Amino acid sequence: MTDTIPPGLADRLVDADDVRRMEQWLRTHQENVVADLFEFVSIETPSDDKLLLDRGLSWIDRWVRTHLPTPQDRTVYDGDGYGDVLALTFEGSGEASVTLLSHYDTVWDVGTISGWPVARDGDRASGPGIYDMKTGLIQSLWTVRGLAELDIARPTVHMLFTGDEEIGSPHSRTVIETYSKKSTAVIVFEASEQSSVKTARKGIGRFAVTVTGREAHAGADFLSGISAIEELARIVLRLTQLTDVGAGTTVNVGVIHGGSRSNVVAGYARAEVDVRFTKNSEVARVAEALDALEATEGATVTVDGEWNRPAMERSPLTTGMYGLARAAARALGVDLGEISVGGGSDGNFAAALGVPVLDGMGAVGAGPHARSEHVLLDRIPERAAIAAGVISAFADGERR
Repeated sequence: MTDTIPPGLADRLVDADDVRRMEQWLRTHQENVVADLFEFVSIETPSDDKLLLDRGLSWIDRWVRTHLPTPQDRTVYDGDGYGDVLALTFEGSGEASVTLLSHYDTVWDVGTISGWPVARDGDRASGPGIYDMKTGLIQSLWTVRGLAELDIARPTVHMLFTGDEEIGSPHSRTVIETYSKKSTAVIVFEASEQSSVKTARKGIGRFAVTVTGREAHAGADFLSGISAIEELARIVLRLTQLTDVGAGTTVNVGVIHGGSRSNVVAGYARAEVDVRFTKNSEVARVAEALDALEATEGATVTVDGEWNRPAMERSPLTTGMYGLARAAARALGVDLGEISVGGGSDGNFAAALGVPVLDGMGAVGAGPHARSEHVLLDRIPERAAIAAGVISAFADGERR
């Protein structure tokens, strides 16, 4: 790793003995960790079901009250129809603070668990949301518990549990940014990718392009009509030309609706567009093109949507955090890799504020948002111990 690491991170060192102690302690409690995980996965928490989300957050809250020291601050932020945010603060040594991000909502609809219950096959476990990202959330809880029970030095730790990440974090973003601004670093317990942590993530824009034309009888009065579908087809070609793979930007028209009947010139058509970008500088180019979309005289075009997440660009701040994680992993004989991915996370928000971010510290496994979703249970103690080593490195500014 050749990146120049900022002094504030370069001065932080991981205590290898503490990492090994944590990993050994977690292995003695591994079946308890797995039991917690299976119980939590069995509680369905789809992003669009507030009652079930409340149930899932209540489980987290009870676990915290039972197993963790009493936090110096406990605040619940109303989700306004989405999942609430539970924010906990555990005071530590020194002036530094680290925020741990986890989301408890999943993409899986209510009832999924009945046809796909949590299952274990040796070291492998599957179930809805187990990889994205309930295992990571459980790891964050046990990491903080281990730091306390083993009396390992830690900075002030903020824990955020959010319930709307899978639908773009419309409510929790403000809370995440508030805590990130007052933190020295942020650790995101999203699942790993190929066992690696994520030092770069693409940003996301989600838009809907709507064309209004003029309906007419397709046979008797064809020339009086203005086809919204034809207009949208031309626009779709212009949109796809915005893709620049070399720059890391893709524009995907994933859904199209339009028309009413085959014998009616379509008066309405709509396209749903997903924009992904590696560099935040690309936003201006794509935004300008979206603003410039036009249709034939007599038809109208409107564009709705938002730039949902900025890109988390690979930088000395993300590679500096990776360096700490890699040092912690070496204490366990693990060669931890880094990777850039196309999906976004709540870590994107923190990185955009100039806060050092370590993302992908959650489960080792595969299959997010798919029936192949699974985790490797034997890797849980390792990942949690690495996270503990990174957190502890921020305890007391003079600690080495």
